Amino acid sequence: MLLGKAAIMGVVEGLTEFLPVSSTGHLILTGSLLGMADAKAKVFDIAIQTGAIIAVIIVYWQRLADTVRGLGHSARARRFVVNVGIAFVPAVVLGLLFGKAIKAHLFNAPVVASTFILGALIILWAERRPASLVRIHSVDEMAHVDALKVGLAQCLAMIPGTSRSGATIIGGMLLGLSRQAATDFSFFLAIPTLIGAGAYSLFKERANLSLADAPVFGVGFVVSFIFAWICVRWLLRYISTHSFVPFAWYRIAFGLVVLLTWWTNTVTWAD
Repeated sequence: MLLGKAAIMGVVEGLTEFLPVSSTGHLILTGSLLGMADAKAKVFDIAIQTGAIIAVIIVYWQRLADTVRGLGHSARARRFVVNVGIAFVPAVVLGLLFGKAIKAHLFNAPVVASTFILGALIILWAERRPASLVRIHSVDEMAHVDALKVGLAQCLAMIPGTSRSGATIIGGMLLGLSRQAATDFSFFLAIPTLIGAGAYSLFKERANLSLADAPVFGVGFVVSFIFAWICVRWLLRYISTHSFVPFAWYRIAFGLVVLLTWWTNTVTWAD
């Protein structure tokens, strides 16, 4: 039964990590309903993110490999790496400065529900902007200042319910990136961001880890990888002909679910 619960959590992580819908909110809700909401479950949530990240690395393997090979002679490769690094720094700095305070004061149902719904309204606004405002159609066209702005947008995801993918993709679109360029850069930025955050969190919570948990963590990891791989490939095809509007309406519905589960005490949204 525990392995089955781990598999369900892996499905939720894989399907929501890279969509603009907040994987954290979904994991909290699912974990509470499955009875996986203790300290060890929080470590489990962090660990299975690794499977989702590996899925992104595999999907973009050719671009990543070409970048590594071109660092010595390609200005394009070096600019790409620098841009990802620039975008990564704000989350590190602000996360270390304000991470504890945010978890202590903002991790509650009204905040989560509000950010879900507010994020939905921003998505609807971003998708209504005229195509003439798009000035960057590929991640290779991004300047360092563009990368910094997307990195600052990513910091909004420290507020529970915002969604890291939503903050970077929609933030990128509002800054002039095309839907495709914003999505690609969001995925590339996810690699150092989630690996760094995961490693830091696992180190802090290492006392809650034991070898006996390996099967449960392994199932969650593998299932998360499989469904993240499917989701990323699907999303890249989807955005070529569709907008993010359906995700906005989903966020509004989920925000209402958060309020309902909080009001009825079905889920404990405070850490």
